[in-house]
Amino acid sequence: MAVESRFVVIRHGVEAKTFMDKKSADDYDKMLDMADNLANVFAKSTIDLSDAASEELSIYLAQHRDEVLIALLAKKPPAKAPAKKSTKKSAEKETEKASTK
Repeated sequence: MAVESRFVVIRHGVEAKTFMDKKSADDYDKMLDMADNLANVFAKSTIDLSDAASEELSIYLAQHRDEVLIALLAKKPPAKAPAKKSTKKSAEKETEKASTK
């Protein structure tokens, strides 16, 4: 007999999603908490959003929170990888060194 552990995210008494590991379930639950908070912000605004649009937008923003934080200048963008030096020039230098010896 096999034993399986499953982690279930339950929101408002309804099973939202099932995960095989706790970290994924916690991350998803945190994303849903952020979406709820964003929906509350939208509800307080003067913008007329339907409930469906508010929910869809808040979930989208919560799922892309790093990009949103960068856009709001609350987080620095990731550092770009330095450009690699051309191996062609290195090979040419090695050839020159070998020919001068």
